[in-house]
Amino acid sequence: MKITTGNIGEMQCAKEFSEHKMRVNSLNYSNDGMHMISSSDDESIVLYNCDTGIKTRTLNSKKYGVDLIHFSHKVTDAIHCSTKIDDTIRYLSLHDNKYIRYFSGHQKKVITLAMSPIDDTFISSSLDKSIRLWDLKSPNCQGLMQLQHKAVAAFDPEGLIFAAGVNSEHIKLYDLRSYDKGPFTTFQLEQEAHCEWTSMKFSPNGKQILMCTNGEHMKLVDAFTGNILYELKGHKNVKRHALEASFSPDSNFVFCPSSDLKIYSWSTETGTIAATLNTNHTSFFQQVAFNPRYYVLASACSNVCFWVPSEDE
Repeated sequence: MKITTGNIGEMQCAKEFSEHKMRVNSLNYSNDGMHMISSSDDESIVLYNCDTGIKTRTLNSKKYGVDLIHFSHKVTDAIHCSTKIDDTIRYLSLHDNKYIRYFSGHQKKVITLAMSPIDDTFISSSLDKSIRLWDLKSPNCQGLMQLQHKAVAAFDPEGLIFAAGVNSEHIKLYDLRSYDKGPFTTFQLEQEAHCEWTSMKFSPNGKQILMCTNGEHMKLVDAFTGNILYELKGHKNVKRHALEASFSPDSNFVFCPSSDLKIYSWSTETGTIAATLNTNHTSFFQQVAFNPRYYVLASACSNVCFWVPSEDE
């Protein structure tokens, strides 16, 4: 089913899960779109089947806490960062709830964690002003970039380059095969005056980069020229939270939560608001994630909601 401005506005919450007791801090889908995973400040991890719309398992990480959870390329495994003890990244078997490997090196909170779309490489960035490259098969850091400022990071959809958003003003592009030579391109943007970049992501077609912030706008940037295509505005962020936005799989729309308890959507072609969705969330939510393969949108406060097209469409 094609995603259009008309049917976005008619999306309905088809399923609501109340497994978590505190704020959901991350949502992630498997590459095939059949599974989703969520993690929460209550140190729980929940797995969902997107085909049947049911919860399949609940796990806990009481010792280390859990944030920024991501599937590996197997739906039986995931990586996540820690909220207690230290800032080690952990590789978890979801099948038997045992840790496979630990990735130590960051000295402060990890703020970016992302899997390569093509192999077992993953990337992390931290408040210690470093970006690290890792391989699931080795506990040793495969690459280290020490920066002057903190940064967020993301892989492009082909897994050939990664981007670093540094000091809320520079986007640096690195070739994975020669990242040690420094960025091959740096885009200078006007530094954010009243907010910070909190995450970044490439559109699925690789043509745009979305810079998420803790303010009341996001920047949509041309991935080839560095030009700001649009500032996406209209949503609310009263308490200046880090809002996690998401592209639709066709790259035509961006979705973002708002402190007025609505989901806002923008057209990436025009930069204008395409639709708003009223939610059943009773507390402010920071997470939305669009399924990479199917017409399913997830939003989460402590409850997790699955949104689908209206049956009338």
